[in-house]
Amino acid sequence: MNQHTILDLYRARTPRSAELAATARELLPGGVVHDARLLEPYGIYVARAQGARKWDVDHNEYVDYSGGHGALLLGHNHPAVVAAVRQQLERGTHYGACHELELRWAETIRHLMPAAERVRFTSSGTEATLLALRLARAATGRTKILRFAGHFHGWHDHVASAYGSHFDGSPTPGVLPAVAEQMVVAPPGDVAALEATLAAHDDIAAAIVEPTGASWGQVPLDPEFLFALRRATSARGIVLIFDEVISGFRCGPGGAQGVLDIRPDLTTLAKIVAGGLPGAAVVGRADLMDELDPVAAKARGREKISHHGTFNANPLSAAAGIAALEIIATTDACDRASEFAEQLRNALNDVLAIEKVDWSAYGTFSGFHIFTNPEHLPIRPHEIDAWRYDYKVLKARRPEVITALRLGMLVHGVELFSWPGGPTSMVHTDRDLQQTAEAFQATLKLMKSEGFVG
Repeated sequence: MNQHTILDLYRARTPRSAELAATARELLPGGVVHDARLLEPYGIYVARAQGARKWDVDHNEYVDYSGGHGALLLGHNHPAVVAAVRQQLERGTHYGACHELELRWAETIRHLMPAAERVRFTSSGTEATLLALRLARAATGRTKILRFAGHFHGWHDHVASAYGSHFDGSPTPGVLPAVAEQMVVAPPGDVAALEATLAAHDDIAAAIVEPTGASWGQVPLDPEFLFALRRATSARGIVLIFDEVISGFRCGPGGAQGVLDIRPDLTTLAKIVAGGLPGAAVVGRADLMDELDPVAAKARGREKISHHGTFNANPLSAAAGIAALEIIATTDACDRASEFAEQLRNALNDVLAIEKVDWSAYGTFSGFHIFTNPEHLPIRPHEIDAWRYDYKVLKARRPEVITALRLGMLVHGVELFSWPGGPTSMVHTDRDLQQTAEAFQATLKLMKSEGFVG
């Protein structure tokens, strides 16, 4: 038995973070501003970041796999993005008027993503999915939305169920039953179930899906299912919405739809689209997007959709977004991030094999997920076929094991995202890879000594 537990080691390294967390619990519900940042007994408080690393208020250095919740494909503080924001900062932060940057930003998006015939900016991914659903309902005159269990589309009322709990579609606290009833939940990846669901409902306005699978591929989705979904929605006049808040400009410059060569009707974007600053967008077919256009709506004898947003296409976000997307368009940034992720998955699985732990690291593109196998399924680290398992299996977890893993990695200078796992960036290096693998092995040894791993 080790003299010090993982928790002891963590507390010893992070006294200032502990002090700030105590203050936060008096100021903020749960002590955090985002549920994904919840960590017992407390998370680290970051003071600065650069490239693929960040430093906390206790001067500890970490390899970063939170990646700005997926927004930082280019890493922290990319020089071109910083320069663009600094230049714009001197010109103004909010004009309360139209500006040229919003046109350049929209043109850049349309160049990368052919399905983006029109662009409407919002401030967050949640706002983007909310607006996309409203556009679909207005355009079709139908009321219901088809979504898939385990897929996350923000926190607004329409999608508050069925991604982490309430998989039957029942309302979560504070959501009106009448709103939840308009959402039709189907199992992802099951073509027969999809056809049966569509046959049972003739009032579906839209189907919304994470094209890489739930939670950035934690529950991967077979591309053949997406092709079937595209055919089925087209045949029934249902608006197909790709939620590319994470995958947009990360799978490739044209998002998942560009890699898969599937053209949705609407797409929601955030994170990378604004270069790491707050910003998002709904893009898609001109006839659907023109539900926002007063002239087009009047010509059709319709009432336009009202849409406001104080920080829509904020000049700072626009400047950062343009700079980031131009780098993605002209370099191999996406490929570099994906190649590192593949190397990292292999390195983690090597450690699992050496330590004889029945977990697995898997994922697609520039992401990795650590499956902690709470039911002890007969898998081998390098050989998990994640496509075989549904969300109930791949999202199952023992919270105490996940917490020990994350705290142990922090003790050894690596921050994992809460999946656990994370997105990778174009600036992660061989040094980061080696440190992560070593931290993983050291953490597993500590977890074994405390009984978290058999």
